Amino acid sequence: MSADLLVQVVVSGVLIGFVFALISVGLTLIFGVMDIVNFAHGEFLMLAMFAAFWLYSLFGVDPVFSVLVCGPLLFIVGVLTHKILIRHILNAPMLAQIFCTFGLSVFLKSLAQFLWGPNFRSITEPLLGGRVEIFGVFFGLPQVAAALGAVLATGAVYLLIYRTELGRALQATSEDRETAALMGIDTERMFTLAWGIGAACVGVAGALLSMFYYIYPEVGAVFALTSYVVVALGGFGSVTGALIGGLIIGLVQVVAGFITPAFKMVVVYLVYMGVILWRPQGLFGRW
Repeated sequence: MSADLLVQVVVSGVLIGFVFALISVGLTLIFGVMDIVNFAHGEFLMLAMFAAFWLYSLFGVDPVFSVLVCGPLLFIVGVLTHKILIRHILNAPMLAQIFCTFGLSVFLKSLAQFLWGPNFRSITEPLLGGRVEIFGVFFGLPQVAAALGAVLATGAVYLLIYRTELGRALQATSEDRETAALMGIDTERMFTLAWGIGAACVGVAGALLSMFYYIYPEVGAVFALTSYVVVALGGFGSVTGALIGGLIIGLVQVVAGFITPAFKMVVVYLVYMGVILWRPQGLFGRW
């Protein structure tokens, strides 16, 4: 493998890894605070990608700017999801929680099929088109912009959680919701915010991905499956783990895809299984 090709593979893995990390941060935040896995996470991403597409098609708003719409829009979707569905099953058996979020996933996917059909769509002329040179190798500017946007969004969430009073309240609720409530923290508000912020993460990620990825009703499953692996690899409830796990899986997926495209996901799962056998709680898990 030549030096240029090695740089291309590694940098490509890092670029997509940052996007995986942002998607996974939203998923791990919801789980960390509420101990509920959101199986509709991929469909939230799909909704954001469609929102970015229609903003571009109908109003000419480029995804670079529709990030500012998709993030808040998905925040509202997350808040409504908690208010309408999740708060009613918070103390229900785990199986009921799984069926609820999985049912929401099926509903949103079917709704997208009904409204927009199964056709693949794309944003053909994004504002940040063309290529950019990194270490003497050219990469698509949309991919680079998406990675930079994901870094900024992930950094903002990290600062929110670890550098603000609100973040400390979220952490306290995550550690022990009963004790947090006794200390005067409004745990119901924390649950709502966790869903809102978690959904906003995929809102931003969806707008960024729409610059270079096809948009269709099943697209969420492609990234959701990978994000579950990232979260389990990094450790459930760990934002740092989601970031590191996203970069690892991004690199592994791109390298494996270069060597043997047909088995790239097999290699990803083998790496995941190896880490879990060595450290069942994930790299940065709490338990």
